[in-house]
Amino acid sequence: MMDWGLFFTFLAACGAAAATGAMFQPGDWYEGLNKPRWTPPGFVFPLVWTTLYIAMSYAAMLVAQSGQGGQALGFWAAQIAFNTLWSPIFFGLHRMRAALVAMAGLWLFVLACVISFCQISLLAGALMVPYLLWVSIAGALNLSVLRRNPAYA
Repeated sequence: MMDWGLFFTFLAACGAAAATGAMFQPGDWYEGLNKPRWTPPGFVFPLVWTTLYIAMSYAAMLVAQSGQGGQALGFWAAQIAFNTLWSPIFFGLHRMRAALVAMAGLWLFVLACVISFCQISLLAGALMVPYLLWVSIAGALNLSVLRRNPAYA
């Protein structure tokens, strides 16, 4: 059964992460960087993130409803914190290496979510897998752009 209150609570946490993305947009600085050919076009990011935020909020709601998600929801809280940090570090401060460290933390906590959520609800774990894949792509992109633009380490 859908618990809208829980769902919107988790979605609000995602909204904080999305807000940092809106406040610290790529802009001219990012456009001027040397990026790999496989960099997704700009319009893809808001579409993907909106879908992922809805899926991960629903997954967290399922885990919370189970009554046995304490540690798993702790991992969820940690991943959304790292998610919230990345845009200000990368786009705001232009510190690609520090952003890569934040991305590594994000990736580890998303992986922890996938594993712990699967132990509670296979659906919840499965809903987090696309997020892990996207964060993997984002991490590879962060690393590639860092290597191509060492002045912004």
